[in-house]
Amino acid sequence: MRFCSFNVNGLRAILKKEGFESVMQSLDADIICFGETKLSDSNFPYQPEGYQVYHTISKVKKGYSGVAVLTRIAPLSVKYGLLDGKYDEEGRAVTLEFADFYFVGLYVPNSGAELERLAFRLQFQKDLEDYLNFLQQTKPVITAGDMNVAPEEIDLKNPKTNHFSAGFTDEEREAHRHLLKVTNTFDAYRTLYPEKVEYTWWSYRFQSRAKNIGWRIDHYLLSNSLRERVSDCIIRGDIKGSDHCPIILELK
Repeated sequence: MRFCSFNVNGLRAILKKEGFESVMQSLDADIICFGETKLSDSNFPYQPEGYQVYHTISKVKKGYSGVAVLTRIAPLSVKYGLLDGKYDEEGRAVTLEFADFYFVGLYVPNSGAELERLAFRLQFQKDLEDYLNFLQQTKPVITAGDMNVAPEEIDLKNPKTNHFSAGFTDEEREAHRHLLKVTNTFDAYRTLYPEKVEYTWWSYRFQSRAKNIGWRIDHYLLSNSLRERVSDCIIRGDIKGSDHCPIILELK
């Protein structure tokens, strides 16, 4: 089984870029998660053959946030937001239930340039812990998306100068580690490649992508019971079109 998670930073914008649809076809994913779709209405502009689409948008700010999950496999159920639909007003999560796991597509809040949303983001993290633990009472969980955190120094180019930057504050990193511990989940990429240096996001400024000055902030977190099923997790930094790149998860 093959998954693709891709923060597209505006779905309508990336659809206008040459080669996007052919690239997505070549990735041949059974389940696709698009983050930061930035759609302002319920009309979904991308319908590849053979996929069902489930998506949520921000109801409080047009053209902001948004998550979509496209699947070749019909889900048993679909939920939006976290527990009791929390955070769906910002279009932050879509959960699909399948026979032997839940798939949660996420776009975790960014703490902001001045860390003005840090408290909100940390509360989201706590609520996410509760949600994942709630789901795991029934079956294992695969969580995917832009989680807006580089967990360790190896996960960004310039760690020493970014300890007070959104996505690398001590508070965010500790919250991420705490989530892994209390939800009994693991980071698929870092588990397979403990020393590898690859990034999933590059700023549009300062030719960051050309210089490979990036961050690894897009992740797959899986229930520990799925550990033996993970065959690979691949960062496709060669695929352009967004300030992020797709990441691929392969399960046996």
